[in-house]
Amino acid sequence: MISKRGFLAGAAAMAGVAMTSRLYASAGATPAAGTGALPTFPEVQPITREEYGARIAKLQRMMQQDGVGALIVESGSSLRYFTGVEWHRSERVTAAVIPADGETVIVTPAFEEPSVRETLRIPADVRPWNEDEDPEARMAGALVDRKVNGRKLAIEPTSRFFIVDALRREQGGWDIVNGESLVNRCRQIKSATELALMQRANDITMAALRHVHGQVRAGMTQGDIADLMDATSAKMGGPPEFSLVLLNEASAYPHGSHQPQAVREGSVILMDCGAQVHGYQSDISRSWVYGEPSARQRKVWETVRRGQDIALETARIGTPVGAIDDAVRAFYVREGWGPGYRLPGLSHRTGHGIGLDGHESPYLVHGDATPLAEGMCFSDEPGLYIPGEFGIRLEDCWYMTASGPKLFTPLAKSIDQPV
Repeated sequence: MISKRGFLAGAAAMAGVAMTSRLYASAGATPAAGTGALPTFPEVQPITREEYGARIAKLQRMMQQDGVGALIVESGSSLRYFTGVEWHRSERVTAAVIPADGETVIVTPAFEEPSVRETLRIPADVRPWNEDEDPEARMAGALVDRKVNGRKLAIEPTSRFFIVDALRREQGGWDIVNGESLVNRCRQIKSATELALMQRANDITMAALRHVHGQVRAGMTQGDIADLMDATSAKMGGPPEFSLVLLNEASAYPHGSHQPQAVREGSVILMDCGAQVHGYQSDISRSWVYGEPSARQRKVWETVRRGQDIALETARIGTPVGAIDDAVRAFYVREGWGPGYRLPGLSHRTGHGIGLDGHESPYLVHGDATPLAEGMCFSDEPGLYIPGEFGIRLEDCWYMTASGPKLFTPLAKSIDQPV
């Protein structure tokens, strides 16, 4: 279903698609054949087996330097990052034992083994376990075989406690430590292929936003607009991760309200949307007013837009990422908002890392001392929220280069030309 109210018909829809096609001709998109067709994008290369192998090799070098014997990685984005395995979490454990020396071991339910092997992209020793067996015993056996006994055993930080607890009972003499630093030092720095995948996801989301912006009509609900965004993104090859639509007073609450809202004259429309391409994500927000903006709405929008610029101006190699948040917040305080994280003002961080997860480290938040490095990717989203009235959020993603930040998408021009 594209929209609950069927707002895709007529000349307005044609105009919106034509605008999108013109704007994206320079970004490698090609309009599909036929009047009113959405732009199409050429295929982009997924992560290769060679790159997966290089990731394992880098991780193993770091483990050897840190005196770590192995890293346990449960199913999720980090398992996908290191092995290619795309698998959901359930009570049945699928995980990798990545030793500092030797081949990775994959532990998975026996009846899931063929499915798990479909996405496995590294050489690995797959050790299935049956329903009456303990997966942690398989992990312990792998650790013994890889001579990890008595050494540090790092755990990927999102792995569940019951796995760690069971490994402790296996009595392997391991010194169990947090593997967050190991994982972050790998995942925070994106390769050229990762950047290309993120670029494509951002291209698709921006093209979809440009199309949907031209289709919004009075009376549409947040659900109507979200359905349209999801369908548009999917048609262009970017399965939607989320399409958050906040209308009117609900825009003052960063993740919305359960109260039903509909578009009317003077409505603030805040859209926060993302797609994924081979697992890599986009995250773009745009805010505008249906009809003529008030002077107050226009002023808040322009303040937020300046906040985006300040974030990018502050981003330099070696700068603590938290300093970016501090710089934006200092500007907002001078403009009369806050102070700090108080409302009315900016109640959330200025941005977050992004990659295989929509939110990942490091974070553009006060106190995060991670030095900015080439290849790191972030959102830039310094909103302003006025409870009881409205909120404005603008968001674009960028990555760090030796010469400064580079945007995946162009920043919004004005409240009248948000896309």
